[in-house]
Amino acid sequence: MKKMMILLVVSLTLLSCGKKKEPLPNLVIVFPDQMRGQAMGFVGEEPVMTPRLDKFANEGVVLTQMVSNYPLCSPFRAMLMTGKYPLKNHVTNNCTSISAEYGCELQKSDTTWSDILRQAGYSLGYIGKWHLEAPHEPYIDCANNKGRVKWNEWTPPDRRHGFEYWVAYNTYDHHMRPMYWNTGARREDFYYVDKWGPEYEADLAVEYIRNEEGKFREEGKPFALVVSMNPPHMPYDQVPERYKELYAGMDTTALFSRPDVPPAGTRWGDYFRKNIRNYYAMITGVDEQFGRILDALRESGLEENTIVLFMSDHGNCLGMHNMISKNNPYELSMRIPFIIRWPGRLKPRRDSSLFMSVPDIYPTLMEMTGMGSLIPRGVQGRSYRKYLLKQEGDVPHSQLYYKIVGGMPAEGWRGVRTPRYTFVLHRKEGAIIDTLLFDRQEDPYEMENVASARKDVVETLVREELIPWLKQEKDPFLKE
Repeated sequence: MKKMMILLVVSLTLLSCGKKKEPLPNLVIVFPDQMRGQAMGFVGEEPVMTPRLDKFANEGVVLTQMVSNYPLCSPFRAMLMTGKYPLKNHVTNNCTSISAEYGCELQKSDTTWSDILRQAGYSLGYIGKWHLEAPHEPYIDCANNKGRVKWNEWTPPDRRHGFEYWVAYNTYDHHMRPMYWNTGARREDFYYVDKWGPEYEADLAVEYIRNEEGKFREEGKPFALVVSMNPPHMPYDQVPERYKELYAGMDTTALFSRPDVPPAGTRWGDYFRKNIRNYYAMITGVDEQFGRILDALRESGLEENTIVLFMSDHGNCLGMHNMISKNNPYELSMRIPFIIRWPGRLKPRRDSSLFMSVPDIYPTLMEMTGMGSLIPRGVQGRSYRKYLLKQEGDVPHSQLYYKIVGGMPAEGWRGVRTPRYTFVLHRKEGAIIDTLLFDRQEDPYEMENVASARKDVVETLVREELIPWLKQEKDPFLKE
């Protein structure tokens, strides 16, 4: 019934317009894993080389205040696909053998944006990391499933939410010899590739875009393609030497001068110094492979009618703030790249006013592709199509922050990020045990927690921002 209704609405929409209908836009989403929003050359904060992203930023809208509301792989991906926050989409932590016990995986019953596009006649392709499947016994025999926690799993066709071209895996962190299941593979039919993951995935994306002899998708149909690269995710040394060489002789002053870098001789200071060059090398490699995808669109004559979105699932502290990587409320963890290009429609600019959240991406893209009437009622995100196109309409004052402990939705961390402050409460066993408040205007590197000194600010943020968010989400964190 749901499929019939989508087809009916699309048909009526096409018939209702007497004038010539513009072709539906293609959609390409590229998102690496663990790439922080500060680590792009054009931003000017870090000495990382991203020539293709620098050029792309001049061609699209850059949202400088975009964050990952729950800066962890699976929760971000579920919010992206469903337009819902974690408590509504059931992905309240990373999808592993541990979280499988409380049903933590993308729900088959959710209508994702890809479901909508598939029923509307789009061809759909997914390449790379999925990380929305709960591993189950007998576990797949692969490196990421050797320890106590199992990470990797096959996604059967009926759980791919409309993606009919599929070369993917759930979690596999061996970038120089990645593993995949292709479209028709059975659970036991995974294969390995002796090539750096982002390069192989860009190869596939270029083939899909060029679509020679109609091998990969139906000619004449609009398409949506997702390329989800694993680097710059750890382990950071798994990157081709040609990218490492670019940073081998870089001046240490440029690399280690930030005030939030822990001192040498400490655990996290040494961790940062060991990995920062390779982290940047990975980003430069991702940048080059993203450029190849852009080149394929241009060379195939598809650039003008294709919406391209580049982002990441979360950032990476890399030892700063004594944090190994993500899943914390610091800017280095929450802030992500977000650059969207639609030639002739989106006026290029850098926008610091739109405090967009991850669930907003779904309705925004659906309205941009003309599918706004098909967005299900359960989608919690809000469309900012009008703002992106015309800079019209209200914008939110804050973004919600989540971190949930296991299968206990009333426990963990909740907070808000406003233009000036990052504010977080930590609840354990029913009691608030910690409060964080960072004034990013006076303390941009978030070096001092000022919660105890600014109780008036804390009270205002609780009353005017956090409680309204939690009420809206019917979050049990509020009831305790």
